[in-house]
Amino acid sequence: MTEPRWTPRLAAERAVAVLDEIERAVVGRRRSLELVLIAILAGGHVLLEDLPGLGKTLIARSFATTLGLEFARIQFTPDLLPSDVVGAPLYDQRTGEMVFRPGPVFTQLLLADEINRTPPKTQAALLEAMGEGQVSMDGVTRPLPRPFVVLATDNPIEYEGTYELPEAQLDRFLVRLRLGYLATGDEVAMLARRLDRGQETAALSPVTTGAELIAMRESLEQVEVSADILSYIVAIVAATRSHAQIQVGASPRGGLALVQLARAQALLEHRDYVVPDDVKRIAVPALAHRITLRPELWVRQVLADDVIAGLLGSVPVPQTDPAAVVA
Repeated sequence: MTEPRWTPRLAAERAVAVLDEIERAVVGRRRSLELVLIAILAGGHVLLEDLPGLGKTLIARSFATTLGLEFARIQFTPDLLPSDVVGAPLYDQRTGEMVFRPGPVFTQLLLADEINRTPPKTQAALLEAMGEGQVSMDGVTRPLPRPFVVLATDNPIEYEGTYELPEAQLDRFLVRLRLGYLATGDEVAMLARRLDRGQETAALSPVTTGAELIAMRESLEQVEVSADILSYIVAIVAATRSHAQIQVGASPRGGLALVQLARAQALLEHRDYVVPDDVKRIAVPALAHRITLRPELWVRQVLADDVIAGLLGSVPVPQTDPAAVVA
């Protein structure tokens, strides 16, 4: 007997359970956790960019545990080689043949820790894996396990010993998040919770499995996107290409990202249709890392996140009711 098809409602209930479990370890980050899960449901990878000590690594490990995924971690360093990421052929003395030794990328959830501390050549080793879910070497293409998710952390480029991520690498990430410091009340709650549990880390339990995560992803195809919403998304992407402060606008991949992320946002709100607010809520993390600001703005410390947030106010919002269209 075949298993019942996952509906958006069922997927939403499981998603909320995942977030609730992770919040046992990660305090005061509900929206950030939602955005990470939204990106994973949309089939993408996540870049967590901020100062050290703000919980980036903890978030990655917590998602691996609660989603029931095989986990591997790569600490990116200046001397890391591409073969340390994807693997390399080794000579087997017993058989006299070359045998491929898989690298840590052959996992389901990969934590690429401090990804911008390694040169672009090594960063590029992840491009094919992130874009196509496979690794090609010596004329052989090897598929990665499914699902395959990269949660990467990086430090601000102003930090010593960091390399700027190439545009091609940034574009592979579905969203980029900046966590920021906790509010005072949340930081007090974090310290109190640490004292209450009597140990360094909270023990989390799996809430779902890799197979169920794939089914949750497939349920996004049941979330309706009206023609007006599609036009709205295209208008936002087009606005990035003509904005006075933006030198290079978002690529068509940015529009595809907005569609899937908006669907996942709607699913998390227990809806099977997308509304304009879904697009607005995910536009900044979806697009800010896909644009290049004019050089003079760097001196003025203007952030791409703020430019995208301001741009949203200039794009007309559809007035139709998607619920009525779906009905």
